Amino acid sequence: MDLRIFVEPQQGATYDDQLAIARVAEDLGYDGFFRSDHYLAVGAVDGRPGPTDSWLTLAGLARETRSLRLGTLMSAATFRLPGPLAIQVAQVDEMSGGRVELGLGTGWYEDEHRAYGIPFPARRFDLLEEQLDVVTGIWGTPESERFEHAGPHYRLTDCPALPRPRQRPRPPIIVGGRGPRRTPAIAARYADEYNIGFVRPDQAERQYKLVREACEAEGRDPAGLTCSVALVTCCGTSDAEVAERARRIDRGVAELRATGLGGSPEEVVDKIGRYAEAGARRIYLQILDMRDWDHLELIAHQVKSRLT
Repeated sequence: MDLRIFVEPQQGATYDDQLAIARVAEDLGYDGFFRSDHYLAVGAVDGRPGPTDSWLTLAGLARETRSLRLGTLMSAATFRLPGPLAIQVAQVDEMSGGRVELGLGTGWYEDEHRAYGIPFPARRFDLLEEQLDVVTGIWGTPESERFEHAGPHYRLTDCPALPRPRQRPRPPIIVGGRGPRRTPAIAARYADEYNIGFVRPDQAERQYKLVREACEAEGRDPAGLTCSVALVTCCGTSDAEVAERARRIDRGVAELRATGLGGSPEEVVDKIGRYAEAGARRIYLQILDMRDWDHLELIAHQVKSRLT
């Protein structure tokens, strides 16, 4: 079971904060460091000192880390044009030595679009699907050939399909969501990984089944698509330590135990086992207190070390 650290910098974190926790995660042997892609804090916080752009941040981390997989959960299709996005991700992949993954979703937070003047169309699934078609098309174009695309949202003419990503045939693509039909179909068509967030093991299992069925309908072997889950994580060696960590992230212990990874290391190991039985092969540990490095150390030594 891969364990990756997943953070929400829009809630209030500088680049240096992210670099510090990424280095801690790397030193502790975590598989990856992923971040959300938001320009506005979610909930009753002001997000000071302000947002950091996900791909600018990942470019910096690419040069400051050695082994971590780096990526987004999820970049919003509304934020960037697919041609420039393909260039950005390919460049960060080169800067990292081939460690980048692109999580791409529809975008959902209308307030941040209004705040920063970003259009928020109603039919975002169509936008997402066409962006994936363009990005994978650019990366999949043979050397010395040109890429052409004429769709309802984007038109690319005589595109040189450069720069090339370091990874071959391309950086892995992650698609996520809970939709019963469109999301599984998009994942089956374009993704290397399907991710669902903040659900119980039985809910994840039902969604993974839909994705496997979509792969079969697409003529694809479902075994070639990794299923993953993102979960709020709050682990402690005592009830008091769990409660204090929950208080600092403004969450209830009962909620964390029900729909996240909350409780003692033994409870967290057991819960991870239930997600594994449901079909998950990778877990993104959502760490909401980015300055609590002891939390990452505890999980590494008393949870990660027990997983096979």
